[in-house]
Amino acid sequence: MTRLTLERLTLRAGDRTLIESLDLCLNAGESWAVLGPNGSGKSTLVHTLAGLQPPAAGTVRLDDTPLPEVELRERARRMAVLFQNDDHSFPATVLEIALSGRYPHGSRSWLARDDAQDLMLAHRALETVDLAGLDTRSVASLSGGERRRLEIAAVLAQDAEIRLLDEPTNHLDLRHQSAILEVLISGWGKTALNLLVLHDPNLATRYCSHALLLSGDGSSLAGPVAEILNAETLQQVFRCRITELRQGGHVFYVPE
Repeated sequence: MTRLTLERLTLRAGDRTLIESLDLCLNAGESWAVLGPNGSGKSTLVHTLAGLQPPAAGTVRLDDTPLPEVELRERARRMAVLFQNDDHSFPATVLEIALSGRYPHGSRSWLARDDAQDLMLAHRALETVDLAGLDTRSVASLSGGERRRLEIAAVLAQDAEIRLLDEPTNHLDLRHQSAILEVLISGWGKTALNLLVLHDPNLATRYCSHALLLSGDGSSLAGPVAEILNAETLQQVFRCRITELRQGGHVFYVPE
């Protein structure tokens, strides 16, 4: 079973310790929300788990193998990453960006567009994120929300076992926030391991099975959402008063 294991993981930014000696096992089929104030290390954690920057101390293992020892193409096949801000500065069409998700699998269809399987996955991903029929549109012509959904389409087309998503709801309207999270968690690749950086604890309680709360001072709290997400822990992490509301079987957290 695919898993990411964090052993005594320590992350720093300059002289600040963001995460101190974190031990955590993330398993296939789980969806982890990473919550914390600005500058608490959420994006740094995503980059570290993706192998794009080394930790200050500790180890990240993909299954039983230390991440730096995993061959780069295998890592790219098994792990999809959505960055907080992706800048498509080169000319490309919507379909070409969706097909870029197939590149780690050895396909040349990003350029040649001649592989039926890759095209099927790319078109399916575009339909899933509500971009069907825009294949030939230039990425430069899309709105911010449409670009975000296109980036998520490329992640879906990659069909990876692990998805590291830094603010996947960034730029999305309310309808698409819910639709995209539903697809990621319960739709496309339900057995995948998802780690999502979120700013809204209400989305975490609704869609995620587990949560990792980062305070930005080295301390953290991790576990099932039902056990660790509550007004008290959120107040400690975000340093503001939180009101808990219940309606129709759902829990909502509102800052005062």
